[in-house]
Amino acid sequence: MKQVIQSTRTGKLSLKDVPEPCVKAGSILVSTKASLISAGTERMVVEFARKSLAGKARERPDLVKKVLNKTKRDGVGATIRAVLARLDDPLPLGYSAAGDVVGVGEGLEGTFHVGQRVAVAGAGLANHAELNVIPANLAAPIPDDVTYDEACFGTLSSIAMHAVRNVDQSLGDLVAVVGSGLLGQLIICLLNLSGVRVLALDYNVPRLDLALQMGAEATFDLNGKREEMEATVAAISNGRGMDGVIISAASKTSEPFQIAGTIARDRARVCLVGMTGTEIPFREFMQKELSIIVSRSYGPGRYDNDYESRGIKYPEGWIRWTETDNLSECLRLMSPSLKKRLNVGALTSHKFELKDAEKAYELVTGASETHLGVVLSYGDNKQQHGTSFPTPKRNKITGCVLGIIGAGNFARSILLPQLKNMSDVTLHTVATQSGASAVRTKVDFDFLHATTDVDAIFKNPDINAVMIATRHDSHADFCTRALLAEKYVLVEKPLALSRNEVNHVIDARNQSTKFFQVGFNRRYAPLSQMIRDHLACHKGTKFILLRINAGHIPAENWVHAADEGGGRILGEVCHFVDLARYLVESPILSVQADAAKISGGGCDDLNVALRFADGSLATIVYTGLGDNIYSKELIEVYSGGSVVCVDNFKSFTVAEHGKLRKKSSRTQDKGFKKALEDFVSAVSNGGVAPVSEAELIETSLATIAIMESLREGRRIKLS
Repeated sequence: MKQVIQSTRTGKLSLKDVPEPCVKAGSILVSTKASLISAGTERMVVEFARKSLAGKARERPDLVKKVLNKTKRDGVGATIRAVLARLDDPLPLGYSAAGDVVGVGEGLEGTFHVGQRVAVAGAGLANHAELNVIPANLAAPIPDDVTYDEACFGTLSSIAMHAVRNVDQSLGDLVAVVGSGLLGQLIICLLNLSGVRVLALDYNVPRLDLALQMGAEATFDLNGKREEMEATVAAISNGRGMDGVIISAASKTSEPFQIAGTIARDRARVCLVGMTGTEIPFREFMQKELSIIVSRSYGPGRYDNDYESRGIKYPEGWIRWTETDNLSECLRLMSPSLKKRLNVGALTSHKFELKDAEKAYELVTGASETHLGVVLSYGDNKQQHGTSFPTPKRNKITGCVLGIIGAGNFARSILLPQLKNMSDVTLHTVATQSGASAVRTKVDFDFLHATTDVDAIFKNPDINAVMIATRHDSHADFCTRALLAEKYVLVEKPLALSRNEVNHVIDARNQSTKFFQVGFNRRYAPLSQMIRDHLACHKGTKFILLRINAGHIPAENWVHAADEGGGRILGEVCHFVDLARYLVESPILSVQADAAKISGGGCDDLNVALRFADGSLATIVYTGLGDNIYSKELIEVYSGGSVVCVDNFKSFTVAEHGKLRKKSSRTQDKGFKKALEDFVSAVSNGGVAPVSEAELIETSLATIAIMESLREGRRIKLS
């Protein structure tokens, strides 16, 4: 299928052929008929992408600070790889579209049906693409008498509607709309439909004329004198001032707030929906006791991953108008059957075929021609949709022929660069949810094929190994399917999120002749091997302390979601459980854990005590309360009258016989390369698993036992 893609690094925009997406549970697959280019928002995105690295840095100093902190902690090389991987991400454009449902995901049977006309929303979801996968709460049916070209205004209209709700005015009230671009015109019309009297203000006279058509009672040309503006407001309001002000202008200055302070009545409400400077004239705002509210895009539900991605609804008694309801109401108001309606057709200035998308964006980002609503048309788009892939040619590729599922920042910055340079590896197929991401990864790392369908990997007889680098909730399922398909498996940590999932993997392994490995790379780090070599000369009980200054992850991050990430214990602490198991070389008998009170995010701060069969102990201290500039990982091992300390995998210190020896390195090696090399070698040579699978199961169960210990408040025995 075709999709409009922009390079985050260079800003180059193009229409690409990418694999079709696959419908998934809780979502619908939509064949796009029309999509709207939002001149303000999308121009801003395009212009940012086109900036140089220095320009991007000036625009986002917050990200620069994160990069500098990562450099101090992890080194220049690791930071550069991470930044470049992020810049190489393809940027899908568009967030407001309309089309036909061509596939219904599990759980939505009856809610949507194939052939249904829908308007869809969401940045990164309702893209300028022939096919889009849309979560249920970001789609709404289109009335029969509303066209696709009108319905594709649904998302932008929802933004306007939420701003109107936020300004909170009703019949007979006076609201000034500062900025009469596309969003401003929609706001004006919706205010008029709700019985509010509207004053439109702008520098563009033709747009002010259009504002009168859209329902404004009066207008003011901001090229005029401020005294004239005050006189206009006084005349329309009997000297009282405006009851509300909506700022829908796009400006780097704070002039819109200065205007609002001048024309608002005492205790009026000012709603910001455009992106402007935010320096307010304190005296005017204080003396009038003005309220400022920043409108949150489409409405309640926006930026809430539980609502948008997981389909969790809000109680109607508490939240009547969600982003979904706003979208539905805007579509209803577009109906020509209404005497007064939201006439978005009057706002369409240009229409382009999808194949001419680059010309459309030249219009939007340039200043050569006046424009307002720019619509992309997709024609009939009647081809049969469905995931398919060509029958593979059996060319008897030898060595490790790898299919990779998932290509996020970690895979692109850490794993794939290593695999690309290994002579025994053929990077055969990459599968990601986004077709654009799949194609970009294919090009960057020389894959033979790219797809959005994981079955293209599981069912391909040429592929003999699978690497799973998706989000945590899919690891056990994909690992199980790969083993049953007789593929070797390298699954990124964690192996599973529950005992049941672990048991499914065990059952699949018992039916397969192929092995699996888990991405516990730290046991492969050179300094970890040096610790183990040292301990080989100091037989007996070991006491290990692992301190991890993990840093804070916001509460809304997917890692914290129980059904997707499983939390940081299952997703990250597992690394250190495995490292302790590797260093002690004895089975884990029991686990006990205690967590600090959660102050934000998930369970990030805990102590874990591991008891081993040989009498050794390991304590894992994991916290997100520290500063990221400080060392992330510290390993201390006490055994046989000696102490070994590894700091952030960059320094190695031994204390014994009254002497201190220290070895340091500027580079950090956490064992990623060696872990991949051992897996590839074992696959290529048809040998045994590099790490005992029973040990990997033990580590996984011990990590799950940490969760059980926290829930039950007791020590959990593994056997």
